Amino acid sequence: MLEAAKLTKRFQDRIALDELDLKVEPGEIFALLGPNGAGKTTTINLFLGFLTPDGGDARVCGTSVAAEPVAARRKLAYIPEMVSLYPRFTGLENLDYFSQLGGRKHTTAELFGLLEQAGLAREAAERRVGSYSKGMRQKVGIALALATGAKALLLDEPTSGLDPAASHEFSRMLRKLAASGVAILMATHDLFRAREDASRIGILVGGKLIAQYSRDQIQDQDLERLYLERLSA
Repeated sequence: MLEAAKLTKRFQDRIALDELDLKVEPGEIFALLGPNGAGKTTTINLFLGFLTPDGGDARVCGTSVAAEPVAARRKLAYIPEMVSLYPRFTGLENLDYFSQLGGRKHTTAELFGLLEQAGLAREAAERRVGSYSKGMRQKVGIALALATGAKALLLDEPTSGLDPAASHEFSRMLRKLAASGVAILMATHDLFRAREDASRIGILVGGKLIAQYSRDQIQDQDLERLYLERLSA
């Protein structure tokens, strides 16, 4: 669903991403770990088409993002650290508007059903988004992924600032999406959630993917120790 092939990005004299090779299959949650400036957000932005690569290619379901950005983006959903919604619209109105922009028209009953699947109660869906917490905004983002039939989901620090209960609920929704066949790439600093949720974990340092681990490989490992050892090396 998501593939980076020798993906490279430079900013003046600095290499932000250095020939990244990465695949995320249907039903996988791939957690991309790394310090600030490692290239995690650059990777996300290249898949979204917000940046143009200096080498290699980013593909979504086989579609090159650089060559066909609109077609590739139609297969994606994106949840940033803070989901941007229209504050004067209700959650329902935001979902209706953005799903129509994505080429999907749903009845009001269907929209309420999608928000309920994402964990947002009807009462909250009828309130203006200006009163929403971060966790509630993310639920609208999850509902939008469902509404547009996205094949892949990109996440940038999704659990930052969430309380433990909201973080757990958000992770539950991610696992549910993955179980339905969605490919998920998550850039994060949250080692606990990465260990709990990810099918695979990659460590990105200085634009290079220096290590990858499957869930089985880290099952009996101290992920924090492993991560810090990789950084120091």
